[in-house]
Amino acid sequence: MRIETRYHLEHPRDEVNAWLERPGALTRLTPPGLATAEDAAEGGTRQGRLVGVRLGPTLLPQPLRPRWLLRHADATAPFDFADQQVRGPWRTWRHEHAVEQSRSGAAVHDRLEVELPRRLERWEPRVGELVRGVLHFRARQLREDLAFHTARAGRRPLTVAIAGSSGLIGSQLAALLRTGGHTVRPLVRRAAAAPGEISWDPQGGRLDPADLEGVDVVVNLGGRSIATRWTAPARAEIRASRLAGTTLLARTLAGMADGPTALVQASAIGYYGPRRPGEKLVEDSGPGEGFLAEVVRDWEAATTPAREAGLRVALLRTGLVLSDGGGSLLPQLPLFLAGVGGRLTARDAAISWISLDDMVRAYAHVILSSTAAGPLNTVAPGTVTAGEFARALGRVLHRPALLPVPAAGPALLLGCAGADELIRTDQDVSDDRLRRSGFEPAHPELEHALRHLLRQMPAEGEE
Repeated sequence: MRIETRYHLEHPRDEVNAWLERPGALTRLTPPGLATAEDAAEGGTRQGRLVGVRLGPTLLPQPLRPRWLLRHADATAPFDFADQQVRGPWRTWRHEHAVEQSRSGAAVHDRLEVELPRRLERWEPRVGELVRGVLHFRARQLREDLAFHTARAGRRPLTVAIAGSSGLIGSQLAALLRTGGHTVRPLVRRAAAAPGEISWDPQGGRLDPADLEGVDVVVNLGGRSIATRWTAPARAEIRASRLAGTTLLARTLAGMADGPTALVQASAIGYYGPRRPGEKLVEDSGPGEGFLAEVVRDWEAATTPAREAGLRVALLRTGLVLSDGGGSLLPQLPLFLAGVGGRLTARDAAISWISLDDMVRAYAHVILSSTAAGPLNTVAPGTVTAGEFARALGRVLHRPALLPVPAAGPALLLGCAGADELIRTDQDVSDDRLRRSGFEPAHPELEHALRHLLRQMPAEGEE
């Protein structure tokens, strides 16, 4: 099977090639729900380099994620380099790449020669469609990331320390920053092993200020996942994991005479409480009620020492982050693909969402800004209802979205309290302040965002 595509970019060939050579490029070009690149901090297309990829979303245990091993090899003209399968799921795989100069920019030219295992040969048309979807995803991702970096050209490279850099958002943020020429230093909860790592122990209150010397901005994405059954121990851990790390970072930064100048802190629209029907929620809206509202309020308050010491502190109140690599969308996909998907809550309940890539670019925007501070609602401009969300997902997947999911399903997974605050929500949250700070989302419309992250070819009239 041969697949060949060519996509135009409004950027010079040298600029595109420079981006492809930087660490993080492979991570940004790999759909997180499909695979994860190993050695994410390494970049380049040099001949002979071995590239390992783990197939499947990161939520799966590693033994269930087969390893795909590729080698960069010589390519035939007009291609610049090739990926040749060493070990993996295909009988043969060869992917040749070229970045060609055009009159108004560059064109990315890909050619794949693939032989499927014999047992899958009858699925060749469907596999070809999936591969074309991945190539379209890569081209669109490259175009949008280059546009993001071009809009911020001329700013000095920063050194950014990230707590939570191995998570879904953190790994993509680290990759985006690296492709922009910035240095990323992960904060890890073990002895530092790789170059640039910073060891810390948030629960034990251990972080050496000397390890943060030379860092410009600290990003805190740490915290136990809330997508779990809300037992009493889980609630305690959700709270403690956020407050301990944030308190340690804020106090450490506040005590440094010549340390980082900004703390960019994860937060959540859970601050407003699960249900605020009929309200347009802005950053000055009062806090709501419930476990999450209480946790988020105290989480944000834990940054006070840094703010009082004169640091720029930004609090990104995150909406529903859409990705097929994790979060609340992932468990819905099997239901929709089986033809039994539907809305999770009341038909007219407002859902404030954001695509994973716009979430990551919003973090990078705030990191690189000199003025973005305080709470910032990090959501897409287009709030939708639960009914509209289900219908849009159904259209993208070509499946019906007629029947609401029984309330017992989410309650079984999250417990009654967790389902009440995470699923049965109604929050119409405004992103005006984030956009006034200079951020422009690449995916302002839900269906467009879903087509991108689910690697669907664009609808008629879309690019």
